[in-house]
Amino acid sequence: MAIVIFSLILIFSLYLAVRSSNKSKKDNMEDYLVGGRSFNGFILFFLAIGEVYSIGTIIGFPGGIYAKGVGYGLWFLGYILLAYPIGYFLAPLIWRAGKKYNAMTAPDLFKSHFGSRPLELIVACSYLIFLIPWGQLQFEGLNVALNALGFNLPPAVAVFIAGVIAYIYISVSGVKAPAIISILKDILLFAAILIVGIAAFKNIGGVHNLFSEAKSHGASLSFGNTGDLTFSVTTIIFQAVAFYCLPFIVNVVFTSRSENTIRKAQRFMPLYMLMYPFLIASSYFALVGIPDLENPNHAFIATAISLLPSWVVGLVAAGAALSGLLVLAITSLVVGGIFTRNLMPNIPENKQRSRSQIVVIVYLLISMVLTVGFPSLMLHLINTAYFGFGQILPGILAIVFAKGATAKGVGAGIITGTVIALTLQFTGASIFSINNGLVALIFNFAVTIIVSLLTTNKVSLLTPQPALKPTKD
Repeated sequence: MAIVIFSLILIFSLYLAVRSSNKSKKDNMEDYLVGGRSFNGFILFFLAIGEVYSIGTIIGFPGGIYAKGVGYGLWFLGYILLAYPIGYFLAPLIWRAGKKYNAMTAPDLFKSHFGSRPLELIVACSYLIFLIPWGQLQFEGLNVALNALGFNLPPAVAVFIAGVIAYIYISVSGVKAPAIISILKDILLFAAILIVGIAAFKNIGGVHNLFSEAKSHGASLSFGNTGDLTFSVTTIIFQAVAFYCLPFIVNVVFTSRSENTIRKAQRFMPLYMLMYPFLIASSYFALVGIPDLENPNHAFIATAISLLPSWVVGLVAAGAALSGLLVLAITSLVVGGIFTRNLMPNIPENKQRSRSQIVVIVYLLISMVLTVGFPSLMLHLINTAYFGFGQILPGILAIVFAKGATAKGVGAGIITGTVIALTLQFTGASIFSINNGLVALIFNFAVTIIVSLLTTNKVSLLTPQPALKPTKD
């Protein structure tokens, strides 16, 4: 029964994708990449939430707690809570800049604001490098969801099926299909987490008993040392300030019809934090009832299978799968847009969509190969990607706030920050247990400021246009 329910939901999602194509404008890249900047607050809310609460939430969050303890739970909760108020003020400004420059990708902002082809390439390449592990993250989670249902598919087959579905989502109408499907996905996701969490509390006999049992089984209910605390707090800070630099989040912001629409959507996003106590419950139940999981990423699904009837497991797995598929689809869309608009800018707009879809296929194939050949704990993948995305922050802030920053300064900062972040990551070095991305970002800001001061009279910026007045729905 679980397989039947799971399959029917995926088929229904494909139906919604096809239906969304009725309002799609063929060969119009603005419609394809950013929905014609026409999404209302309702659609924007679900699309944005879909990018925040993805397969990493339902699979990676419990897996991280199961494998690493409470520290991985704290930063996951903390950075999202801090990102919301930052986004309330920053996201409308990003939308304003996107509208002003007719930007459809994040590198478009840098190209138009600074008038620099080299900087456009630096930003585009930086994004593309770190979008690979993000795609791998989604495939890894989808593989977990499919095999938890008893399909027992080889990893290559599982990721191939997922890649085909993600491609269908965006090939028919671009960002509009994921936007519509995100409503179905969020209902299933929230319901799945709620049901599994309640079942975990009920089975053990309440909150107190669950945490007591988890502690007796060796669960870490507190930080082991100050180094772990430092890492968690600095990770919260870094990922919160870097969140609106993520290329797919920038694209979601661009889909809004106005600045006020973004603010309205942001006000209600913290309500989704209500799901996390139930995710923690499923994590600790797995520690108590399923202590020998071979793969920590199976913690949530394994809990669902052990506590719920088969048909409910189908709903849970479908919610998890749709979470990964939607983020994978949006990420693929962004990759295609960056390639056709920023790496190959001479492609006529009426051909950009078809070329973009070819790039999407290549990106999905690369992510599939990496997922099958180099599986990894998903929270590690998130950290690696964030290190790169976060180095774009000084440039974003320069576009919306600081007219004195130069293309050479921003470009030098991005390169410096990226090199430092990757060096620290791959050598295993640590500076006072501070998040490597934050360390790199500090150097990034310093280099951006210094080089901008040294080159301010040598670079000709575009003449700033008057700020757009906030628009109303």
